[in-house]
Amino acid sequence: MPAAFNHTIIASKNGAESAQFYMDLIEASAAPSWGPFTNILLDGGVMLQFATPPVEIQMQHYAFLVDDELFDRAYARLVEWDVTHWADPQMTLPGQTNTEHGGRGVYFKDPAGHAVELITRPYLE
Repeated sequence: MPAAFNHTIIASKNGAESAQFYMDLIEASAAPSWGPFTNILLDGGVMLQFATPPVEIQMQHYAFLVDDELFDRAYARLVEWDVTHWADPQMTLPGQTNTEHGGRGVYFKDPAGHAVELITRPYLE
């Protein structure tokens, strides 16, 4: 069997808050949680586990491939929630989206301060 991505732990200041942010934004499902982890499930069985680390949180980058309809809904939520967002990873084009790689994309930060990217087309296609 070839390797497949199964799960990752995302450091968060408040696991429940971060999990809810992602569930609401990208319409992910709640998953059974245990121990220090608040879990959500993405399409394809990929689990995101949110937990408070014993050290200072270092910013990470998480990119999610979504279809055009979910992008529209998620972007509307970002605007409604007044989440600062950019068209570029350098954060020089505020309040905009991009049309790179034949699709659309947007960058923003989650409640823990991680850089998040939503794209509608994969970079390698």
